[in-house]
Amino acid sequence: MKIIEVSNGLMAKLADQSNYDGIWISSLCESANKGLPDNEIMSLDSRLQTVREVRRATSKPIILDGDTGGTTEHFPFVIQEFEKAGVDIIIIEDKVFPKKNSLLEDAIQILEDVDIFAMKIMAGKKVAKNIKIFARIESLIAKKSVHEALIRAEAYIKAGADGIMIHSKQKVEAPEIIEFMEKFKKEWDIPLVAVPTTYTLPDDHKFDIVIDANHLTRANISVMKKFLNGEKVELANVQEIFDLVGK
Repeated sequence: MKIIEVSNGLMAKLADQSNYDGIWISSLCESANKGLPDNEIMSLDSRLQTVREVRRATSKPIILDGDTGGTTEHFPFVIQEFEKAGVDIIIIEDKVFPKKNSLLEDAIQILEDVDIFAMKIMAGKKVAKNIKIFARIESLIAKKSVHEALIRAEAYIKAGADGIMIHSKQKVEAPEIIEFMEKFKKEWDIPLVAVPTTYTLPDDHKFDIVIDANHLTRANISVMKKFLNGEKVELANVQEIFDLVGK
């Protein structure tokens, strides 16, 4: 599956007409579109409103960037609310609350204890009906080894995770991602997710889901800056807006 980031209903309507298989609601891009930093400052109600807005605009599957998922005690409530709002998959990352964005160059990334994060997954699975819970492994972001990442994957799968995301900010080819993928696929047959923001994947990769996790927001920023600086950009006509959202 190929997934594209959206942060509002208009983006979702455009994505709905594209060849992408599904939607990614990124906490980075959602917060950026609200003029906020990506550090779990957004309220649950705000995030639910975005999900409802996106769900109204598309019939494609929605994968939500669930940050850390909050506390183990709160996570079951979070799962129930996002499931009711229309999320198909929620992905939570194994860092301590409040998380720091994984792509920050100078951030010290603190990983959650494996057992605590596994208990959070189990707590969510107890109340999940149709929504799937994926675990996002941040070992490589925290400069740990592929072996450590695989140990975490095993623990999260045993806890009931429906899928795994492996994250990296290595540049160009990211051999650690390929190593993880190859070893993972020998052991487990559940969905594996990649987010190639800073690196590229070979054509013969075996990832089940690949997410373009911030590309529409980055494209928006680029075009808006050019327009504001007086550079010539190609603008959609007003009729295109009517065609997307109605008259």
